[in-house]
Amino acid sequence: MTDRISHWIDGKPFEGVAARAGEVFDPATGAVRAKVDFAGPAEVEQAVAAAARAFPAWRDTSLAGRTRVLFAFRELLSARKHELAKIVTGEHGKVESDAAGEVARGIENVEFACGAAQLLKGGFSENASTGVDVYSLAQPLGVVGVISPFNFPAMVPLWFVPNAIACGNTVVLKPSEKDPSAANFIAELFAEAGLPDGVLNVLHGDKVAVDGLLEHPRVKAISFVGSTPIARYVYETGTRHGKRVQALGGAKNHMVVLPDADLDLAADAAVSAGFGSAGERCMAVSVVVAVDPVGDELVAKIAERISRLRVGDGRRPDSEMGPLVTAAHHERVESYVDAGVAAGAALVVDGRGVEVDGEDGGFWLGPTLFDRVGPEMSIYTDEIFGPVLCVARVAGYADALDLLNANPYGNGTAIFTNDGRAARRFQNEVEVGMVGVNVPIPVPVGYYSFGGWKDSLFGDSHAYGPEGFHFFTRTKVVTSRWPDPSQGGVNLGFPRNT
Repeated sequence: MTDRISHWIDGKPFEGVAARAGEVFDPATGAVRAKVDFAGPAEVEQAVAAAARAFPAWRDTSLAGRTRVLFAFRELLSARKHELAKIVTGEHGKVESDAAGEVARGIENVEFACGAAQLLKGGFSENASTGVDVYSLAQPLGVVGVISPFNFPAMVPLWFVPNAIACGNTVVLKPSEKDPSAANFIAELFAEAGLPDGVLNVLHGDKVAVDGLLEHPRVKAISFVGSTPIARYVYETGTRHGKRVQALGGAKNHMVVLPDADLDLAADAAVSAGFGSAGERCMAVSVVVAVDPVGDELVAKIAERISRLRVGDGRRPDSEMGPLVTAAHHERVESYVDAGVAAGAALVVDGRGVEVDGEDGGFWLGPTLFDRVGPEMSIYTDEIFGPVLCVARVAGYADALDLLNANPYGNGTAIFTNDGRAARRFQNEVEVGMVGVNVPIPVPVGYYSFGGWKDSLFGDSHAYGPEGFHFFTRTKVVTSRWPDPSQGGVNLGFPRNT
């Protein structure tokens, strides 16, 4: 008998009868691990209603009370982080060391949210006019929705949920139906930490659940991470229904290697950033831009490193790269390898039919390397979201910059060089939201904010950090006067600041 993964509503597993259910697979074996309940309109309504009931009391909970829960949650999460990493590996497939890193980055965001008392301070101007004080308040929005992707089932919810509840909001979290158990685990830890019933609710499902949150009049804001077409849909649908929306989309991240770079360091970085989590990262390096004359040597170094990678079940300690998340996604990624060959790119390393340390039924595709990739090829233009690394060759720095800035995505990029002037020029001129200098995956630490430009972000606010707190609050300005009884009288003139 397979396990059943239920919604988490109003502080406990939802005991209703699911009208529909999906299957959760073990990516390393292809076997069904569990059935997950899919929400219909009734379940969406129950989750939102639970969050709405909990909001007034949570909004009025003191900052000390809110942060006390967050500190307790942080301690529980730190103590049980290995359990969460194992859950991620079992359903997503990434190796446990990668899953542990994901959880660690999520804990960073919890720790930032623990500073809510400092972050929610407003401004105050005494005697702005005679006897008049003006001050600002940062107040919560109400019920907010969080829609998270399959590739980071622990970290992305931890980008949004701690900040949202620290600001006094209540949350309905809709994780990916492909790996939903991490969200329930997080909700259980929050409950153990003392979070009141209804402040965090977990709703599983597909487009029905997503549309239910986007269209529900009591949901005030939506945070989303996923592909660009869906991010655009979420942004347009949510804003059309009067919601504040931050929708983080896809990417095609480039890594520029200048001729003066340390090529061993660059090759290590390209392999690590290209094939970690089997390339299922919105911050993965998917295009290495080799500036003449380093192309031949760099490609050889990357290929040599790929040959030593161990592909296998993420639960096995020797595995360095695991399977893809589902059979359908495996089929999609493999089709891009076929397309790259058909388009005339040089296939240096072919990951199809890779020998693995795992079951034959797993969703396996080995690291794949293409050279001499042109900007007209689908393996260059599309976000593949798998272990496929492309090398494009250009004559100089200006050509590399033009290639990057012409791309419709603007999530992350990196430059490898020992020339500080070139690096400084690059960070100024490149049209991308997150830049690494000799750092291949420039994901900001928890006290900065994450987000790209162009088609990688819809909305004005980046995720977590200071912008996250700004997104989950709205400002109210109070003008106050306590009049002296000796003052008074009617004055129909426009109020003047004197």
